[in-house]
Amino acid sequence: MPADRRCPGLFVTGTDTGVGKSAIAAALARYFSRQGLSVGVMKPCETGVADVSRPGDDARLLRWAADSRDDDRIIAPYRLTEPLAPSLAASREGVVIDPGHIADCLLQVQCGKDLVIVEGAGGLMVPLRGGYLIADLARDLGLPLLVVSRASLGTINHTLLTVFAARAMELPLAGFVINRMPAKPDVAEQEAPHQLASLASADLFGVFPEVAGTAEEQVEQLADAFAGMPTRSWLINSLGLSV
Repeated sequence: MPADRRCPGLFVTGTDTGVGKSAIAAALARYFSRQGLSVGVMKPCETGVADVSRPGDDARLLRWAADSRDDDRIIAPYRLTEPLAPSLAASREGVVIDPGHIADCLLQVQCGKDLVIVEGAGGLMVPLRGGYLIADLARDLGLPLLVVSRASLGTINHTLLTVFAARAMELPLAGFVINRMPAKPDVAEQEAPHQLASLASADLFGVFPEVAGTAEEQVEQLADAFAGMPTRSWLINSLGLSV
């Protein structure tokens, strides 16, 4: 890739499905877009898409958050109908997922941008095709991981497993965030940030609150929350950005 087409980026993954990584990825895109940066976004493979002629909900949310004008074909190169793991959904629908094509799309998304945010599917061990995992895609795309964790009981195990897997596979790790912290957390939720910050051997960039409203309203609230986090400078500095 020519050096002038590269830009900093993040590959957003989750400790599990349903942890809210789409909302966090979109919130970060929204925040940086508000700061005047040109933000590229990408959802390489999305399942559970009712009309595969158009991007799914996650890709559309990312596009809106970043105010992206990129072509749908590079923002959301693979769209699959069934809400299954990508490899299974693709196999059942006669689609062959080509990591090389995803990398080519990323090249186009990166062109002329200040920052790119790529959202994975599920967690690192989710298969895209055969023995090729989301973790393999993250490595091939060359973007550091941002892990999205939940706050509830079990998150310590899930987060540490994800971080340790990333380390074992020698994947660059930017850090992690905790999402959906309730307004009135229980004991496990209260202690999760401290426990994870001390055990995960990775930077905790922030704890995001549980928010309500439409998907867009939630993203706006989460972007506001990130703007108020003193630790946001850690993530900004790790990306080499000036905002």
